[in-house]
Amino acid sequence: MKRNKSLQQLSDESIQWDFVVIGGGASGLGSAVDAASRGYKTLLLESHDFCKGTSSRSTKLVHGGVRYMAQGYIDLVKEALKERGLLAHNAAHLVKTQDFVIPNYTIWDSVLYAVGLTFYDFLAGKLSLGKTRLIGKKKTLEELPNVRAEGLRSGVVYTDGQFDDSRLGINLAQTIDDLGGCAVNYVEADGFIKDANGQIIGVNATDKLSGQKYTIRCKAVINATGVFANEVLNEDNPKHGKFIVPSQGIHIVLDKSFLKGDNAVMIPKTSDGRVLFIVPWHDKCIVGTTDVLVDEPSYEPKPLEKEIHFVMESAQKYLNKKPTRKDVLSIFAGLRPLAAPKEEGKSTKEVSRSHKVIVHPSGMVTLTGGKWTSYRKMAEDAVDKAIEVHNLNKTKCKTYDLSIHGNMNKKDVDRSNHLYVYGSDIPAIKKLEAEKPEYAEKLHPKYDYTVAEVVWGVREEMAMNLEDILARRVRLLFLDARVAIECAPKVAEIMAQELGKDKAWEEAEVDDFVKLAKNYILE
Repeated sequence: MKRNKSLQQLSDESIQWDFVVIGGGASGLGSAVDAASRGYKTLLLESHDFCKGTSSRSTKLVHGGVRYMAQGYIDLVKEALKERGLLAHNAAHLVKTQDFVIPNYTIWDSVLYAVGLTFYDFLAGKLSLGKTRLIGKKKTLEELPNVRAEGLRSGVVYTDGQFDDSRLGINLAQTIDDLGGCAVNYVEADGFIKDANGQIIGVNATDKLSGQKYTIRCKAVINATGVFANEVLNEDNPKHGKFIVPSQGIHIVLDKSFLKGDNAVMIPKTSDGRVLFIVPWHDKCIVGTTDVLVDEPSYEPKPLEKEIHFVMESAQKYLNKKPTRKDVLSIFAGLRPLAAPKEEGKSTKEVSRSHKVIVHPSGMVTLTGGKWTSYRKMAEDAVDKAIEVHNLNKTKCKTYDLSIHGNMNKKDVDRSNHLYVYGSDIPAIKKLEAEKPEYAEKLHPKYDYTVAEVVWGVREEMAMNLEDILARRVRLLFLDARVAIECAPKVAEIMAQELGKDKAWEEAEVDDFVKLAKNYILE
């Protein structure tokens, strides 16, 4: 996946693209993969880096949504469970099964969750990942050594999926490339070209790194910009109305010692009725999340003090080892792109979690809502609708069993090797490490990430700056923000060599990254 190659295609104004997808998060990448796999000439434009926003800030779960089932959204859960099974097959190198334990402190809860989660498994059908079981207090404490024992009655064990979100995003971008499509980051769609009837026939775009302007002709446009969808719609029609409301969720990252063992914890009802997850991830544990409507979207949303208090207090309530603010290795916030309610003032519980496909008078198709687990189905629906609206040659969806870049046989995945997230690309990275001794060096003594991964990220994964590497190619910013800052000068030097940049670029990158990373540190 080479950025210069992609830009060359943008420069060719003789090309008429079948699809231009705006947005390089889960829904945009999925839509572009779907269109390209059907044989359509497909271009994806991302104004920042792939998965810069919401799609790198999830709870790292591939799940049906236990909370949605409790709220009665059975069809939504059933769809997500099906997609969970497909994703586990199509990206076996990234998606793994994860056992969750619900600690129960009343007999009623024991019965309620055992029955409810058995039904959850039933809804998954042949794509179920495991069977729910009720276990006693002793077994629960064996499975969750750090959970509060006082008042504990039993535990319910169920199985869901877990993944690395931004790594999947990068793999989807590579899949677009593998399929003959074109995906490029740091190119912003900043206007539309319309015919005499007001129909979109092209997109104006700007390379944010060079300032180069592009005029792109196309048949169909899919707006998959998540929480920023309203901004794109303004370019099309300033009177479009509000289609998206952002809801913020935060996560804190702790050392794995706070969650001994391999199991995750799910607290189905906290003090304010929200679900809390404590999930092992890359030898750390993630605690979250919150659900708070915010007024305006941001690429770097800030955790609110009330959110921090809620997550910390909830974790302290259920864990024997009580985390404090100084124990937090990283804290991050993400924004959910929820479809706006018809009535003002609705709470987050009342706003739809399902995805919506909206056709605008200009012919543009907007994809809103949804979650990572259902990205494939969301993409299928959006592309189907665009084909219908623009009378394109109809071709059936091909992504049901489409292998995503990096996919490999599940039994061959070695999760004890931190390189497992690269899947079938592992031999190429090991080859790099063998080429030069310095490529095998660790970026930091505490972590296994190597220089070769930085080189690979620049050469093959379109990483253009320090944040791209440390936040989304290797996940240090999300795992340990202070260590990410320590690594910044070394990584900037490696990137400068690969990109042909000077010392001034290195210093500016380090300064910018340090400012950014400080927002991920909880004082």
